[in-house]
Amino acid sequence: MSKIEAFILGIIQGLTEFLPISSTGHLYVGRNLFGLQEAGLLLDTMLHFGTLIAVLYFYREEFAKIIRNPFHKLSFLLIVGTIPAVIIGLAFKDYFEEISKTGVTIGWEFLITGAFLWFADSIKQGAKKMEDISWKDALFIGTFQAAAIFPAISRSGLTIVAGLFRKLDRETAAYFSFLISTPAIAGAVFLQTVEVAQVGKEDISLMALMIGILSSCLFGYFAVKWMINYLKKHSLRMFAVYVWILGIAIITLQHFKLF
Repeated sequence: MSKIEAFILGIIQGLTEFLPISSTGHLYVGRNLFGLQEAGLLLDTMLHFGTLIAVLYFYREEFAKIIRNPFHKLSFLLIVGTIPAVIIGLAFKDYFEEISKTGVTIGWEFLITGAFLWFADSIKQGAKKMEDISWKDALFIGTFQAAAIFPAISRSGLTIVAGLFRKLDRETAAYFSFLISTPAIAGAVFLQTVEVAQVGKEDISLMALMIGILSSCLFGYFAVKWMINYLKKHSLRMFAVYVWILGIAIITLQHFKLF
């Protein structure tokens, strides 16, 4: 893998982890465009590590509060919101890994993501702020996050929509969506690191890894900040149209065995 390929995959991971268009789905597309069946488990882990750094830095004040007071309400909300993803992820780990590798359902999953994003604009505007979020809200949003284990179902998209369902205002829905992603991303990085240790060394240069981490971190931070501001006044339907077009294109190409 070249350094430019690692850089581009880092950009894809960083942007699409937090834009509501599915990072796993886009990495699958990116690998295929480069003629790579797999980007390599080590690189995949490092790209996720880059976005983890980005989101931890963005929410540094919130995590500082948790460190100072582990029994803060926010700690409880993050734990409750992460439980569904942990249960479903561990119970169906092998199944989700298999469909992620083959990509047979990826086009349809993009279409489903688009349907949720389009529907989000019809949800009546709520007024809940961060301090108003209850454990029921966190559990509901976390359950939607668990559904995003499918490769092209957008985690950020579904959790933002779930937040709107629970009457969070639009900015808070995006803000909490990215915050609740932190334990999930950290868990994925941990599990992938264990797998990397078991698999052993991969044929990828240290420089390519560093470039991938840096690009995913920088573009991930940009995506978090931009998306929260964007959602204050703008619709999610632009993203719905985009993933619909992408989903239809993938289904068509797969039908003719060109993808």
